[in-house]
Amino acid sequence: MQDTFIQFPDPSSANIDGLLAMGGDLRPDTLVRAYTQGIFPWFNDDQPILWWSPDPRLVLYPSQFKVTRSLLKSIRNGGFTVTANTCFNRVLDACASRGLSATATDIVPASIESDDFYLDQDGKVQMDPTTWITEDMHAAYRELHALGIAHSVEVWHEQQLVGGLYGVKLGQIFYGESMFSVVSNTSKVASAYLCAWARSADIHFIDCQIHSNHLASLGAIEIPREEFLRELKTHTSAPESDGTRKLNIAFGQLTPEKVTENVIKKS
Repeated sequence: MQDTFIQFPDPSSANIDGLLAMGGDLRPDTLVRAYTQGIFPWFNDDQPILWWSPDPRLVLYPSQFKVTRSLLKSIRNGGFTVTANTCFNRVLDACASRGLSATATDIVPASIESDDFYLDQDGKVQMDPTTWITEDMHAAYRELHALGIAHSVEVWHEQQLVGGLYGVKLGQIFYGESMFSVVSNTSKVASAYLCAWARSADIHFIDCQIHSNHLASLGAIEIPREEFLRELKTHTSAPESDGTRKLNIAFGQLTPEKVTENVIKKS
């Protein structure tokens, strides 16, 4: 990756909504620098690139993943096959076209006014992912995937893609970006497999960015930004040259039995 002269402000200087800066670019080196500083991009197609570092921050510690009887049944008996990095672009497209983003905020930032916000079935304000997963974002994360930095998890049923998620791995941190499901529980199945892999790979936490009821139901909790940044500094690192190969091998060894045993077990 090329060097860049883009420098981000101190994350603690973000405004009350978490908005830190605007402008710049989505080159891989810029995105890696942002993630390692606890900053992520989130913007509409008609806006400049907006960079965020909210306080508090939603994180999921893999050992704290919550599993319901319904989810256990889906993992054990749902007939699903789960893979990693077999169709990253399709997962990205599916996340962009779904009706509800798992990483959308429950509170509209005061600095943004847009018709792209709407009320979900729980009466919470959400942002339509078809607006924030823009073509520029598509291109940026496809490039990160080609570099072995961004990864996808896919859930299949009878050779049909029915759920999944994608995110970025740097060191012992997995930065979750978005998920989708077209069959009940499949985004949760993807999350269960992700957490099972994360525990075996010694992932410290999964960054879930901003509060959502869906992720909170899976065990994600909010921590102060200061604590988030402190833990991030300890556990994040530069991309691995063989990160994709390692992740793919690990996922290939996961079975429904191993996943259920892993996610039920607490530290």
